[in-house]
Amino acid sequence: MATTVAGLGGRSARTRRSAASGGIGLASGVGLGTALLWLSLLVLLPLSAVVARATTGGWDGFRETLSNPNTAAALRLTIGMAALVTVVSSVMGTLIAWVLVRDHFWGKRVLEVLIDLPFALPTIVAGLVLLQLYGPKGPTPVDVTGTRASVFLAFLFVTLPFVVRTVQPVLLEIDREVEEAAASLGASRATTFRRVILPSLTPAIASGAALSFARAISEYGSLVLLSGNLPLRTEVTSVRILTYIEGGRNADAAVVATVLLAVALVVIVLLDVIQRRVSRRG
Repeated sequence: MATTVAGLGGRSARTRRSAASGGIGLASGVGLGTALLWLSLLVLLPLSAVVARATTGGWDGFRETLSNPNTAAALRLTIGMAALVTVVSSVMGTLIAWVLVRDHFWGKRVLEVLIDLPFALPTIVAGLVLLQLYGPKGPTPVDVTGTRASVFLAFLFVTLPFVVRTVQPVLLEIDREVEEAAASLGASRATTFRRVILPSLTPAIASGAALSFARAISEYGSLVLLSGNLPLRTEVTSVRILTYIEGGRNADAAVVATVLLAVALVVIVLLDVIQRRVSRRG
């Protein structure tokens, strides 16, 4: 028994030393290897293949694809609308999350379900719903068919839940006593929100904004019926990529996809830097 206890104690001590020295055990190593393999198969290898396909024509081919008027217009429209929708979704999503957490009212459960509706609906069904509501024969006096407003509306619909669902859990965890202490020290509501609440919410808002932007620039189904896919006007990059693929121009499609990938990475990094600075300042 003494020998067994001593052996277990020795192994525990070695485990503690390994953890203290930054090493990983066998189980952790297997788990890490499995995670990296799965990530490589699903994400890294496909993305690498797309980037490699985009560079087959060299920089001249890359520049030629991006200088195409239809492609350039689609990129400007998609990235610009995605950025605008991300800002609107960040503000409105935070406000909706605040109402759901801090207020109690009749129909709150129904609102919770409606917020998750874009997650559940197939995107083409979402496009059909938007067309029925805001099309030429819809019950509303608004007709956005074939306009840039249709792209904005479709992006806004599919990105609605992201900020709400990332901010809401953080709001639930914020201690109300901290806000009360700030108020007792003479801080106004605006100061309390800016110096106490906002630094805690910023990482969640940034995460939701990054998800919203990435979702918007890749959207296809919800706007394909409403926007009309008009070149130089309402054609987005996802439609442009499909057009290239249908025409057998896979390298051109890969170029557009690579640009979207680079833009998404830049936005994600930028949002991460912003949230770190705001949190540190708070």
